[in-house]
Order: sequence, then C-alpha cells, then structure tokens
Amino acid sequence: MNLRLVLASAILIACGSASAAPSAMDSDFVMKAGQAGIAEVAAGRMAEKQGQSAATKAFGKRMVADHTKAGDALKVAAEKSGAQVPTTTSHDQKEAAEKLAGLRGEAFDKAYAEQMVKDHEEAVALFDKESTSGSDSDLRAFAGMTLPTLQDHLKMAKALPSGGAK
Repeated sequence: MNLRLVLASAILIACGSASAAPSAMDSDFVMKAGQAGIAEVAAGRMAEKQGQSAATKAFGKRMVADHTKAGDALKVAAEKSGAQVPTTTSHDQKEAAEKLAGLRGEAFDKAYAEQMVKDHEEAVALFDKESTSGSDSDLRAFAGMTLPTLQDHLKMAKALPSGGAK
C-alpha cells in the first residue's frame, strides 16, 4: 500500500513539474517569429554588402544586430514554453531572399526597403497579437518587450529610399 502511494505521489510530482505543451497560437507565433528573424538577419547582411545608400547599409546592420538579439531571446522564451524554434525560413521568405540576392545598387535598395516595410508590418501585427492574446506568459512578455523595437524598425524602413512606396 505504501509503495502505491509513493509511486502515485512520484507520478503526480513528475506530471506537475513538466511544462504543458504550448498552445497552437503560441507555437505558430514562435514559428513565424523565428522564421522572420532568420530572414531579417539574412536580408540585413545582404543590405550591408549589396546596398547602394548609406541608409540601406546602416539599416541592414541594425537588422542583423537587433534580430540576432531577438532570436536569442525567442529561443529562451520558447524553450521555457516547450515550443519548437525554427532553423530555416519559410518558402516565401526564401523566394524573397533569392530575388534580393540578384539585385545590386539602387534596385536592391528599392526592393529591400519595400520588403522591410512589408515584413515589419506583418511582424508588428504578429507580435502585437501575441503580446495581448498569447497563452504563455514568457512568450507574451517576449512579444511585448520586442514590439517597440519592431515598430521602430517599421518607421525606419518607411524612411528608407523607396520604403514608403508600395
């Protein structure tokens, strides 16, 4: 009888200490945020090399720094929630990167600025939704802390040469 009680207690303790699986919304957030971050770092590196204007090059450098930092923070929050962090971009992001890779100079600057506006509009909406509606407190906090930086990126992207053009 005592053995059963000990086993039952051990099972309850083990189950209680295991983190619950992340919600579908939280998992989707981690996937999309992770993929977007990877895409922003890669595009930022391209901007540093292929951009014509100093503004494009500087923005690219900022994207590499900020999105690398955010990616590291996402990994920590996702690990706590049990969500899987992606290691590659989406198919659409790969296609966008391939288009940018083939451009240089002013053509690159224009396409990059337009892509950054689009990407950051999507990211702001994604992070805003997670920060207010996510079920995991660590992911909600991460989204809320990262959102102002993404809003700043969107303003900066719109200020780039051709960034406001749609």
